[in-house]
Amino acid sequence: MLGFAKITFCGGTGSVTGANFLLEIDDKKILIDCGLTQGMQLAEDVNWVPFPYNPEEIDILFITHAHIDHIGRIPKLINEGFNGKIYSTKPTRLLSGPMLEDTAGILSKNKLFNLNKIYSEENIKKAFLRWLSFDYKEKIRITENLEVSFKNAGHILGSAMVEFVYRGKKILFTGDLGNSPSPLLPDTDKITDVDYLIMESVYGDRNHESRNDRKNLLENVIEDNYKRKGTLIIPTFSLERSQELLFELNDLVENSRIPIMPIFFDSPLAIRLTEIFKQFKNYFNETAQKVLSEDKYLFDFPGLHSTLRSEESKMINDTPNPKIVIAGSGMSSGGRIVHHERHYLPDPNNTILLTGYQSLGSLGRLIQEGVKRVHISGEEVNIQAHVVTILGYSGHKDGDGLYSFVEDMQDKVKKVFVVMGEPKSSMFLVQRIRDNLGIEASAPQKGDSVLLSF
Repeated sequence: MLGFAKITFCGGTGSVTGANFLLEIDDKKILIDCGLTQGMQLAEDVNWVPFPYNPEEIDILFITHAHIDHIGRIPKLINEGFNGKIYSTKPTRLLSGPMLEDTAGILSKNKLFNLNKIYSEENIKKAFLRWLSFDYKEKIRITENLEVSFKNAGHILGSAMVEFVYRGKKILFTGDLGNSPSPLLPDTDKITDVDYLIMESVYGDRNHESRNDRKNLLENVIEDNYKRKGTLIIPTFSLERSQELLFELNDLVENSRIPIMPIFFDSPLAIRLTEIFKQFKNYFNETAQKVLSEDKYLFDFPGLHSTLRSEESKMINDTPNPKIVIAGSGMSSGGRIVHHERHYLPDPNNTILLTGYQSLGSLGRLIQEGVKRVHISGEEVNIQAHVVTILGYSGHKDGDGLYSFVEDMQDKVKKVFVVMGEPKSSMFLVQRIRDNLGIEASAPQKGDSVLLSF
């Protein structure tokens, strides 16, 4: 007897953010991710329109990883009647707590959409009461014909691809694929036997620097800023990018590759998350575990100051240059970094270093594209500081990495659905897969549904 599955692309199409996919299979309604759509704001208004499905009918929500564009609408899902189970890896469950609480603190102040009701302590608590966690490759039996497991995506701590095995055929949702090799994490699992693939495409049309190049570039940026006696500000994502930067800086400082100077880790959320990282050392790659066995202060080194309290953050301005300030958020859409940008961007001796993806319309993207005047917290700010981008520190695979990921399964895969990318990136990857591998590939639009046969 033939089986069927239906996938509806409810979010994460035509955009890097807002991942939300509905899989209907064996009388089960299953979501993969439920994230915020982000751009100029932490959460765009589109997030608060009704879901294109009834949350009360959803049986299970699978979470690929703890970034807000993959988990950020869970409180809304709960608020609108979701009463099913939430499944993820163990680190993802633990990291998602501080991530959701931090987002709640920001969004609950928005009374226009009654977000204080949606992002309530009660809704977040309800989510974790039904949230179960699993190891990589652990088999999860959903029905007689449907089995699920998490594969290591190598993107952030605990990040996973979700593999559904139905009547002997495989559907794989990649979530975000890691930029292997990572300073901290093992490489993305190699997958060769998938029938249907739903994959990300953030950097589908371009490549990163190599691992060695990115570290040398980081060293050069720091030394140039030091010589100018300036302040180097680094907007960074609290989860993973902050910890990777600390790991790299730890090595540069302890091997005397950069001068000793004050380095401020000015992100309360990232400081909290870093403590969670220390609980999952066995999830690091062999190199990082070896370093950790020799250096118990992996995320602490001479010159580093973690500034939890706002009073400590304000004192950074009084510290003489040269210095480095690492703060959230990664796309300058909020957090403490915007205050530092307002203060330091007008000075030509200073530098802003962008190390992660900058979403279309975000302040970080405007700075990256060379805009010379921006508005920050209602104030017009002239940008005179040096603007540097190092793509090699992105947590996402580049174009060649994404292509190679598909190439590994070219003898088996029937269809590839390219999502979670700007249209230009997604379509470039689609065309490359079609032209070079002869595989049927497409970039679905929001609301599209496809029927898969088995």
